[in-house]
Amino acid sequence: MSLERKIPVYRSLKEVPVDYGPTVAAIGNFDGVHVGHQEILSAVVAEARLQAAQAMAITFNPHPEKFLRPESAPKLLTPMEERLKLLARTGVDAVLVLPFDASLANQSAREFAERVLVNLLRVRAVHEGGNFRFGHRAIAGVKELRAFGQEFGFAVQEHKAVRVHGLEVSSSAVRALVAAGDVKRARWMLGRPYVVRSTPAKGRGVGSRLLVPTVNLAPYEELLPALGVYVTRITVGKRRFQAVTNVGNRPTFEGAGFSVETHILNFVPVDIDEETPLELEFLLRLRPEMTWPSPEALKEQILKDVSRAKRYFRLHAND
Repeated sequence: MSLERKIPVYRSLKEVPVDYGPTVAAIGNFDGVHVGHQEILSAVVAEARLQAAQAMAITFNPHPEKFLRPESAPKLLTPMEERLKLLARTGVDAVLVLPFDASLANQSAREFAERVLVNLLRVRAVHEGGNFRFGHRAIAGVKELRAFGQEFGFAVQEHKAVRVHGLEVSSSAVRALVAAGDVKRARWMLGRPYVVRSTPAKGRGVGSRLLVPTVNLAPYEELLPALGVYVTRITVGKRRFQAVTNVGNRPTFEGAGFSVETHILNFVPVDIDEETPLELEFLLRLRPEMTWPSPEALKEQILKDVSRAKRYFRLHAND
């Protein structure tokens, strides 16, 4: 496993050094850090190098929708700590995580531009997608940002939406694909497999060593793929395995309840406890969840699922 790149993360305006900057920045939720985000942040880094400036990603915690409309807020593709790791991989020099609260929600676009971008960060340029919105009630967009740039002396670069295989990339589009179980197309947009990071479920007999090839994930609060069976890879601690994962309620067994259950194909015993980090990559959906007439019929289908998963790994040895 590759070492994570460590960069400064400022979790409030007060944490930013008073002499920070000049900067080239991009502002956004960056949920998923998909290929569109990556293109914008790559341009930020390239311009920052040319201008001898700091490349910065500015994001928010919680997601604005979770503060403004919690009852309808989307489940996230990348919880904050995972998002920070992905942002670091883009090459930016630092991330500013702004607490999204009533104060920030009520701040005008002009105040944000002057106070944060100009006075604190000394921005020379800001890069954004065409659907960028900011300020109180999100009334301002790229047009208003460009006007502030002309007034305060920074450039604004607008980026067109990225398309992959004819599909326009956005966080909402990725969420919709994952929610539908289409992890293949979601991977196109993310530029990597969709990953869920968690720990083993408690109360499932997890001891100091995993001696059976089955791992259950602890309850996960953010976005899971649609119910069904998937070809996956699971990393247990530092050991990576090929696997098949069932996301669902196991309807064949009455009262079994919801679980994310992973069967390791190339299993060897491995050290594990309830705090061991698990990384589950979703590669391909094999089928939706189904109710089988008997446990025997289910077992027969599981053998077919395992056979298809093994074939996938044979055909995608370098995947």
